[in-house]
Amino acid sequence: MSGERRLTVRHDSTTYDLTSADADLRTFGDLARVASIARTSIDRLASELTEDADVVDDALVDQHATVPVDAEEVWAAGVTYQISEQAREEESSMPDMYFDVYDADRPEIFFKATPSRTVEPGDAIGVRDDSEWDVPEPELGIVLRRGEIVGYTVGNDVSSRSIEGENPLYLPQAKVYDRCCSIGPCVVTPEDVDDPHELEMRMTIERDGEVVYDDATNTSEMVRSCDELVSYFTRHNTVPELAVILTGTSLVPDHPFDLQAGDRVDITIEGIGTLSNSVTTV
Repeated sequence: MSGERRLTVRHDSTTYDLTSADADLRTFGDLARVASIARTSIDRLASELTEDADVVDDALVDQHATVPVDAEEVWAAGVTYQISEQAREEESSMPDMYFDVYDADRPEIFFKATPSRTVEPGDAIGVRDDSEWDVPEPELGIVLRRGEIVGYTVGNDVSSRSIEGENPLYLPQAKVYDRCCSIGPCVVTPEDVDDPHELEMRMTIERDGEVVYDDATNTSEMVRSCDELVSYFTRHNTVPELAVILTGTSLVPDHPFDLQAGDRVDITIEGIGTLSNSVTTV
């Protein structure tokens, strides 16, 4: 870990430095692009490269982990779980507009973050200084290359419920701002995820050394499928080479819980890993 960007892969409980096998492979996007050109799967290519790659210590990788996929755009889906519908209605001054979103044919999909607004594992997510009610939102992230699903990750769609609740037209300001999103700790390919709609998900929030929130759910509670969300995201929309769609949350801390600077948020999704972030005010 000399300060250069490097690509690692965990295979059969061993972690390999793929950049040591091929210096041109430094990101997940590089690996996905080469696999596409070679007309092979990402997993097969990575497995072949491990034969010439150096073994690295897991603790060292975790210490230096950065955003695992350089997504040019992060988008998010809303009201994909029933509890999310209820939370939107509770916070909103115009709750009627959310009544039909949960059951509608067309999902809610909105822009979430650029790379400059997306923080890495271990870095601080942000809450707005002009917001009075903020929450983290743990979500399964779909990783896309040229509109095709190439993996899954963990995402945190940090949101201002007070700003969004004041007027639904303020949604962009409630969702898109400095440090509004985190992604990590890794990308898991579809071959290693039996069913993205059957994954346990847990979120804990610590404040001053004490757990102030701890709850779990399952992606089986999601009313939309990953393929459906991708379909609507790519319709009549020229998407970047790499993108991430966050699929919505069913873990919403009860009012009046308010995320504060100094908190620590841990989000774990079965088979993928744990995304951990501190909190700061922006």
